[in-house]
Amino acid sequence: MVVHVVSRRRGAAWMAKNHPGAAVVDVTSKGPEPWVRLSPFYPHGGIPVPFTPGVTGESVEGIWQALKVFDGADVDASRLRVTTMKGLKRTVRRFGAVRGHRAGLEGADLLAYEEARRRVYLPTYRWVLENRLDAEVEALRALAAGQEVVLLDYTTNGDVTDLSTPLSHAALVARYVRGEWG
Repeated sequence: MVVHVVSRRRGAAWMAKNHPGAAVVDVTSKGPEPWVRLSPFYPHGGIPVPFTPGVTGESVEGIWQALKVFDGADVDASRLRVTTMKGLKRTVRRFGAVRGHRAGLEGADLLAYEEARRRVYLPTYRWVLENRLDAEVEALRALAAGQEVVLLDYTTNGDVTDLSTPLSHAALVARYVRGEWG
């Protein structure tokens, strides 16, 4: 089973040269149905917010942004209700430097970036894969059983410890589809 992650910014000529005959699947928020559902921006609803019993969010990205703490702003629970896949990001330009991610909406602890990836982003995204994306995951597995699959994402970093660039959700999907995620 061969599943690669490639930048969405690569052109068709590059793709044809480097991955001839591969099934190309755009799993970004700009991708087509049903693959757009793999985007962390997609509003599946009912996603448990880590460290916050009884509270759910609409999307993985909404939860990630809601728990982010800046020099000039604490958590923002309103991000949990966003269903449009737009207006989710909270930026340093507006709020100042990121201090960390709060361990729950009411939590006292701030998690450093890598720890937040491990304790907020990864479990939240995995929950969505396991509870909201069965059909899409099985379709990718079936596709990959017969041919090479290329997942398109804006970033390609699959290393949780590489903090120099955002983590690629497509890399997480590839790992999960291949049965390599814990």
